[in-house]
Amino acid sequence: MTDEDQIQIRMHGDGLLPTLIYLPGVHGDWTLVSSFRERMKPHVRFVEFTYPRTLSWSLADYGSAALEALAASGIREGVLLGESFGSQVAWEMIRLAGTAAGADRPGSGKGFLARGLILAGGFGRYPFMPLVKLPRRFWELAPAGAVRAGFRAYAIFARWRHRHAPETKEAIRDFLARRTRLDLLAIGHRYQLILYHDPTDVVRETTIPVHQLAGFWDPVVFWPAVHRALRRDCPGFRGRRVIGLADHNVLGTAPDPAAEIVETWIKALHSYSSREGQRTRLPLEQEDLPNVSKSRIAGPSAKKDAL
Repeated sequence: MTDEDQIQIRMHGDGLLPTLIYLPGVHGDWTLVSSFRERMKPHVRFVEFTYPRTLSWSLADYGSAALEALAASGIREGVLLGESFGSQVAWEMIRLAGTAAGADRPGSGKGFLARGLILAGGFGRYPFMPLVKLPRRFWELAPAGAVRAGFRAYAIFARWRHRHAPETKEAIRDFLARRTRLDLLAIGHRYQLILYHDPTDVVRETTIPVHQLAGFWDPVVFWPAVHRALRRDCPGFRGRRVIGLADHNVLGTAPDPAAEIVETWIKALHSYSSREGQRTRLPLEQEDLPNVSKSRIAGPSAKKDAL
């Protein structure tokens, strides 16, 4: 089998550390997360997926394949890190595994326990569907040569944009090489999946810790609307952090502050989830991030909500 028809999984770091499971955005691979991964490796076992270049899978197929890959690798629990489209896969994994309420609710036989969910430029139901329809139509109508030219222009910009993230800057070459015609069609299919997916039911059932991480300059996902929806619908929602100089690709454009925030969330999660095996919920003010340096989370546009 090739990467057109199966999901791929890679693991980095010590298996004795907490497990962080990265689910990429519509591009479907590791190429924009390299610097963030390197920052996190001393603190977690970093697990990452590459999606198949499929034009037929549903989001349930994505979620089921990810759970099966984790089970085959002996990974029984971890924190999900859903980046953009990957957040939709994460909600499906939580639904399929039956772990929206954590250890208090029996699973469905998938054998995986989600200890928490971090939405990096992610969302529940996408807040403004016309923004999904536009790139989807572009993918359907634009000549392949025009799309590749657009990606080359993006690569020039990305090398400058990721100048503070050297590993991601180096991975831009791989990012371009992987954008084949079939890959572009698969990206278009993922946009269509977002258009018709509504995970609100599982969002409303989720009591495991859920955090939102966003870049202030995100033109793709309107993070204030996502924040309002999570506050309204998700009983497990613990709060958001917004990084002032980051964009939609918050893990790639701000790997240092993003890693510091995520590390603190994971430490807080494990500090209370391990207490006598109980899934008790700490007060929100204890779950926030008092130790993260605000100088690392740029300037006046860095925001923290104590909900």
